Amino acid sequence: MVCSSNSNANEGGRTGRSQFNLQSSSFILFFTFLALAVRAEDTNGPTIHLCYGTDATTANPVAEFMYFVPLISRQPVSSLTSAGSTQSVRINSVTRSFSRHSFAVTCEIDLTGDGWQQSVFDLTQTAERHERQLQNGGSVGRQLKSIDVQGAGAITVEVEGGVSDGVATVREVRLHFNAHGHASPVSIDICDIRRVNGDVQQANEILARVNTLTFRRETGPPKMEVSVASVKHKDAGDGFWQKVKGRVAGAAVNMFIDPLTVEEAGHQAMLDFGQALVAGAPTFTFPRARNLQVSHSH
Repeated sequence: MVCSSNSNANEGGRTGRSQFNLQSSSFILFFTFLALAVRAEDTNGPTIHLCYGTDATTANPVAEFMYFVPLISRQPVSSLTSAGSTQSVRINSVTRSFSRHSFAVTCEIDLTGDGWQQSVFDLTQTAERHERQLQNGGSVGRQLKSIDVQGAGAITVEVEGGVSDGVATVREVRLHFNAHGHASPVSIDICDIRRVNGDVQQANEILARVNTLTFRRETGPPKMEVSVASVKHKDAGDGFWQKVKGRVAGAAVNMFIDPLTVEEAGHQAMLDFGQALVAGAPTFTFPRARNLQVSHSH
C-alpha cells in the first residue's frame, strides 16, 4: 500500500522523472504547507482511502467516493445502491509535478465490480417554488433527477494550483470519467416537471453520459462545470444510429451547458479533496452532507 508517488519535478527550468526525495527540506516544507491547508472541520462524512495498491483496504465503495454529489446538491438527495453490488474505486497511481509557482497532480482511479449506485434528487421543493407556474399549466424544464454510476470504468482526477509565499492553493479539480478511452459509467437523468390531474409528474426525460466534472476556485457563487459525451431521450433505443445521434447531440449540448450552481460546502470539499491528493494524505474525510436523506440499498 503506497501513499506517496513518483514526482515529475520541474523547478527552476529543470525537468525529469525522479523519485520523490523526503530528505529535501524544500519539498518537506512544501508538503507541510499543503497538509496544513487540508480542512479538518465538519469531517463527519465517509472517509475514503487515497493510498494505492492491491490491498483490499485501499478500495472504497462507490457510494462513498460519490458522496460529493449530495454535498453539492441544493435539494434533498437519496443515495441508492443495487443489492449485492461489488462496485468499488481504488487509486491506481498518483503523479505530481512541481514548479516554483505552480503544481499539478494526476490521479488514476480504477472503478471495478458489478452493480450500480444512484443519487436521486427530490424535486418536491422545486415544484413548490414554481407552484403558480405549474398550476397554470406550465412546466419546469431541465431538472436534475438523478446521477447514476453503472458498472466498471476508469477515472482520472486532475488537480492544478499555484504556490505563493510558500502556500500551495488548489485552483481547479477535474474528474474525467472517460479516462483512457473507456466509456463513462456516469450518466445524469434530466427531466421536466409538471402537474397532471393535480399530481406532480416527470416528463421528457433525457439521459446524458457525463465525461467531465470541473470545480474551479473563483469569485461568485460556487459552480460545477459539466461536459457530456452523448444525450438521448430516456425511451430511445441503444442501436447504432441512436448512439451516433446521441454523440452528435452531446457535442452540441456542450456548447450551451451553463455551469451549475452548487452548495458551497460541496464545492469547497472537492477543492479540499484535491488538496489532500496534492499533499499525499493517506485518507480524506468528507464533511457531512446536510441534504442527504436516508440511504438505501435495492
